[in-house]
Amino acid sequence: MDDFKIILWIIIGLIYLFSRRKKEEPAPRRPQPAEESEPMETTGPAPKTFEELLREIEGMKQPQPPPRPVERQPEVVDYDENLGEEERDLEDLTPSYRRDEEQIYKVYEEAKAQAFSRPSLEETVKLEDTIVRFKQFKGYEKEGRTNVLHEYLQELRDPKGFKKAFVLSEVLKPKF
Repeated sequence: MDDFKIILWIIIGLIYLFSRRKKEEPAPRRPQPAEESEPMETTGPAPKTFEELLREIEGMKQPQPPPRPVERQPEVVDYDENLGEEERDLEDLTPSYRRDEEQIYKVYEEAKAQAFSRPSLEETVKLEDTIVRFKQFKGYEKEGRTNVLHEYLQELRDPKGFKKAFVLSEVLKPKF
């Protein structure tokens, strides 16, 4: 097999070399009769020189500045001129907690002082007031996941499940 590959690559290399050699040899031109080689009349402009073409290309590369947009002055409308005193009060942007800072601390300190004099939740709740029903929260329990491996092991341990075990072994057995 290796000899065949080597011979194939040698043949492909020889074909490549011969095709390159044929491309290098120019094909002989047929001489055209003098009658057919009349100069063609061109009615268009004279051909451009290389320098002219280069300048034209360089000019195309330079981006032209975009036209300046016309700037319009927007109309300024002051909607606050017709507002009454009530509406102006609503526009006060300072947060309310900054204005009422002293009152907030006062309420906090009062609540903190009353916390020790009030009864706790444990003291206020009576066991007799609690409603107890059997399986009340069963609907909220998570359903257990079924483990497929565990199910297969149960089937294999069952003496009546021999048929299933045989089919399972055929499925899991590697082919050839």
